[in-house]
Amino acid sequence: MTWYVWHVSPFITSIFFILGVFTLYQVLYDWIKSLLHIKKINLSDNVFNSWFGVLYMLVFIFSMQASLVGRSISWEFMNFQIIALVFCAYFLNIRLPYYFFVPIVLVYMVFNDSIGYWQSWCHAFSLMSAYWTMNYLRRHETNNHPFINYILAGTFFGSLMWFFVKLKFSLTWSTFFQEWFYLIIFEILLYSYVTMILRDSEIKLHLLDFANHDALTKIENYAAYTSEMKYLFSASTHNRLNMSMMMFDIDHFKQVNDTYGHLAGDKVLQQVAEVVQTIIAANDPKVKFYRTGGEEFNVLFPGYDLKSTELIVNEIFSAINHLDIVIGDKHIKISISMGVSQISKKDEVPNDLYKRVDNNLYHSKENGRMQITVN
Repeated sequence: MTWYVWHVSPFITSIFFILGVFTLYQVLYDWIKSLLHIKKINLSDNVFNSWFGVLYMLVFIFSMQASLVGRSISWEFMNFQIIALVFCAYFLNIRLPYYFFVPIVLVYMVFNDSIGYWQSWCHAFSLMSAYWTMNYLRRHETNNHPFINYILAGTFFGSLMWFFVKLKFSLTWSTFFQEWFYLIIFEILLYSYVTMILRDSEIKLHLLDFANHDALTKIENYAAYTSEMKYLFSASTHNRLNMSMMMFDIDHFKQVNDTYGHLAGDKVLQQVAEVVQTIIAANDPKVKFYRTGGEEFNVLFPGYDLKSTELIVNEIFSAINHLDIVIGDKHIKISISMGVSQISKKDEVPNDLYKRVDNNLYHSKENGRMQITVN
């Protein structure tokens, strides 16, 4: 009874410790990524994921091992290290080429005072093989049961690594099977736990994306506009940067709905949004495009003065006014009116710029439509 309690309690403690380490990772990752997005630092999420994941796990592994270096029980944290490797290879899907992976392993072997043991070299080779295998499985998931491949690979390479540890430290077969069994349990719990966290994150991202995008045209909506405008206005005024805005709407759009029906009106909005988005993407992806009302659209030009906007504004104006929208056997011709302005030193809040652009749009509509008013 004493043996059972003494061994199971550390096992349960280990479970909570491992899950805590990966929970902390997720919290830090989300926090730093949010800061990077808020600061508009142009860093790919994949690049950040790779570097942060590797650094976090290296700190985690080396910190734990530092307390055991040179001792006969330096194998005790082996399962934690294997789980960290699985986490980076499979769940973070970080591809580590050999010229990056090999130096890390060599440094660790020197740090752990194990470079002179042949068993350590075999263990290192098994570890690298496990990493690349797990990484390959994640990148080539083709069936509906990825867990089976995951656990088979984890079980096989786990037994191989623990076998070389057993030889090096002359562990008993009882200890070998016990630690191998614990590793399998850890791998199962890790898969369940991380899958749950990732699924929750995906749901949140999906809801956020849904909240910030117009369901009909698939471009960003008024909520996204107000959030982005608040940030860009603050950055522009504090750093004395240029920023311009264009607003346009479709002339006599109500007549389109009344004459051809609302489905036709939806098709018009979709094609207009598609054309404008294509033009912006071809010119400058940093320019922001929003549907802010029924037939009203806004375009933000961060870093642009009025003169700089001319090319894109005129291209959009010309493309939409020559757009032939075919619905069944009907051809619908539309036109748009525009208002354009840039940020001014007198602007105190984002709505000051918005109102000026809106007044310019109103001027275009009141003076014949199908024209651009700029000031």
